[in-house]
Amino acid sequence: MSGLRKGLALLTSLLLVASVQAHRFAPSLLKVVETAPLEYNVVWKTPAQGVSNVPLEPQWPESCAVERATPPQLEGTGAVISLQLLCTDLGEDGLVGETLGVTGLGENQASAMVMVSLLDGRHYQEVLDTEQGEFVVPAESTAGDVVGDYTWLGIEHIWMGFDHLLFVFGLLLLVGGGARLFWTITAFTLGHSITLSLVTLGFLDFPVALVEFLIALSIFVLAVELTRTERHDVLWRNPWWLAGGFGLLHGMGFAGALAETGLPQDNVPLALLFFNIGIEIGQIAFILVLLGVWFVIRRPLAPWEKNLYPIPVYILGALSAMWCIERGLEALMA
Repeated sequence: MSGLRKGLALLTSLLLVASVQAHRFAPSLLKVVETAPLEYNVVWKTPAQGVSNVPLEPQWPESCAVERATPPQLEGTGAVISLQLLCTDLGEDGLVGETLGVTGLGENQASAMVMVSLLDGRHYQEVLDTEQGEFVVPAESTAGDVVGDYTWLGIEHIWMGFDHLLFVFGLLLLVGGGARLFWTITAFTLGHSITLSLVTLGFLDFPVALVEFLIALSIFVLAVELTRTERHDVLWRNPWWLAGGFGLLHGMGFAGALAETGLPQDNVPLALLFFNIGIEIGQIAFILVLLGVWFVIRRPLAPWEKNLYPIPVYILGALSAMWCIERGLEALMA
């Protein structure tokens, strides 16, 4: 095994200090649909489990009164509330020029997507985060807004998807650097791009719990491959087949995350394209960070490199095995 692969293995320890649970990407969603002049149906979806005592709460103009609200309903990893707003004091333009927002984003280090659909066919979307917690409904939507919002969502998803990052890290350990890394990551990209597009556009459906289990299984299989002493089999000679095949599964996971957020109906292809581009930007940035850190620490760790290598590989295997059990039980109960 090359020194690069051994050294990169040591970096796994840096990735595993925060948590032993894979983060399920679940940005909050505030969806507002105008059903009649000055009447709006609102869907508020937020993660069922927060990371702060400060709750995430949607905000709308004070002149809007809640006519009806349903109790919270669990859907996957989120809690959903449906409301009906009556905004008789807003004037003829309704929500145009008014402010929608979400409080608690900073305390929870979270993001939220605001989507607005008006009777005249206009659609708006905006990503709120710790720096921008409010959105003023504009007179018209722009393609630039979609490009920026969905690129950022893609980057955020891959960086918050701990299980996806571990799979990418395992691929890096498997192939090292150079041309093999390029073709392996390209195969993974093609795999998840295909299923992400097919699922998002409605050509393919899947049981979410089963796919989550299979994603965990893909990491476990990769960990097992990293422990093999005979490394001249088909997978080691052609790692892009493993990367591309399991990339199809990870694409379904990405699609599930995108489905929770939603797509602007007037810009579906553009939003899908730049969500995928955002994933790739985040993925490449992650690899560059690993290579950069390894460049800095490789000399100090050189004397212990051989003895320390198995530790992160076995941690990777143990975590993925735990996720397999956890998600397997969820799939059986689904």
